[in-house]
Amino acid sequence: MKYLIAGLGNIGEEYKHTRHNIGFDVADAFVAKHNATFTNDRLADVAECKWKGKVFIVIKPTTYVNLSGRALKYWMDKEKIPVENILVIVDELALPLDVLRLRPGGSDAGHNGLKSIQESLGTNQYPRLRFGIGNNFPKGRQVEFVLGKWKNTEVPVVQEKIDKCTEIIESFASIGLSRTMNDCNKLTFPSVK
Repeated sequence: MKYLIAGLGNIGEEYKHTRHNIGFDVADAFVAKHNATFTNDRLADVAECKWKGKVFIVIKPTTYVNLSGRALKYWMDKEKIPVENILVIVDELALPLDVLRLRPGGSDAGHNGLKSIQESLGTNQYPRLRFGIGNNFPKGRQVEFVLGKWKNTEVPVVQEKIDKCTEIIESFASIGLSRTMNDCNKLTFPSVK
């Protein structure tokens, strides 16, 4: 059984470990956990991980977030992976930092990466793991906040959530979306002041 795991983010040093690149950080952690490495390939950095008889094609699109759909659709078609076996990891402003949400589909909620994926797939019904980044920024400073680095006080919670995301990806592949969703959506993490 094959799965496509797509961590969203922007390429380039200036975006490394920013809130908007949390998808890349989760993909990196998952690939490292499974002793694999990324190679640069068409439209994405790609790694293949094997775990309990399952194969994970993990991508970090090199198209920038706003065109993530191109990379996801290319690798989905190339690897012949059905839409229900895709998991997109994305930052989410509408959720506080202490929350992770796994969903089977739904609105792009204004996220350009999800909008691009919806356009490329022709549906908004594909699994996504929303990583809450909070919305603690002054009016008019959303872009700076999203493209900014984590505060030192946030880093321990972010790391704990990244570790939990690697388990959620495994669970998604082993026990299925609905059971994993039930477990994931009950998780709580320490809140940060």
